[in-house]
Amino acid sequence: MQKRVFEQNRTQPLKRNYNKTALSYKEDAMTQVERLLFLIDYLLHENNQAETIHIPTKDIQRKRLLRSLMNIRPPKTVSREFLEVQDAYLQEECAKKGIISLSDISPAGPGIYLWQGDITRLSVDAIVNAANSALLGCFHPCHGCIDNAIHSASGVQLRLECSHIMEKQKMEEPTGKAKITNAYNLPCRYILHTVGPIVNGAVTRQDQALLSDCYRSCLELATACQLKSIAFCCISTGEFHFPNETAAGIAIQTVQEYQKKQENCPEVVFNVFKDNDYKIYKQLLEYDTDTAFHRGSAQKNGDG
Repeated sequence: MQKRVFEQNRTQPLKRNYNKTALSYKEDAMTQVERLLFLIDYLLHENNQAETIHIPTKDIQRKRLLRSLMNIRPPKTVSREFLEVQDAYLQEECAKKGIISLSDISPAGPGIYLWQGDITRLSVDAIVNAANSALLGCFHPCHGCIDNAIHSASGVQLRLECSHIMEKQKMEEPTGKAKITNAYNLPCRYILHTVGPIVNGAVTRQDQALLSDCYRSCLELATACQLKSIAFCCISTGEFHFPNETAAGIAIQTVQEYQKKQENCPEVVFNVFKDNDYKIYKQLLEYDTDTAFHRGSAQKNGDG
């Protein structure tokens, strides 16, 4: 009977007795619905909002509520019980979406892959997060930015780790640099956080140089940490308004130049979400492949 406590009065605020019920049996015996309601209840009580916020009856709305509560939560410690339930919940949600490994993606060139989809599904050594200068993730509930998506899928531990980094740094994260954190409940091992340039009006040479710095800094950090694979999102092209095609060209050029200079460069996945970005990257990568092929043929035939 205790195991079904969360199914009762589902439209009413849950009682504060979940520590005596939900956690009186093994966590892995909980259903996903029970985990979801447990997490919502915990966060509502943590903010003294349990009596004021209505818990929806539909699963999709409950998931949005949980994500919203996680998004607005400041970086602070949380109970071991919460983490156990949260981790199990997020890992099962991740498994439902399907995990993509490097072997599932066809190469687009030497050491380079192109994949369209949700970056939080990628099982690589590290994914890159397009962060803001506070480096604490997106606080806007259910916002569509990649920063929000990564923090939401990773868990509340990520913001706390980022806050520890910023406390030691004692300043905002500069544009073009990179930091590394654990990935927690994502299928990748680590997250590299970089702040891209914000474009207001025409793109300047400094904007281009800073965007290139983002990719280079991530590659250098990944190499220093002996990572074998890294997935880049489209840095700065969303909320920071960097033109997509220009950004893609900079990304590809920076990666290829680094690959030529660095013997132990990790394999790179260019991860895109929108159809337009996929088209841009595909065309640019195919052009580079064709150019390299013709150049190699010309040299082989003595035409160079």
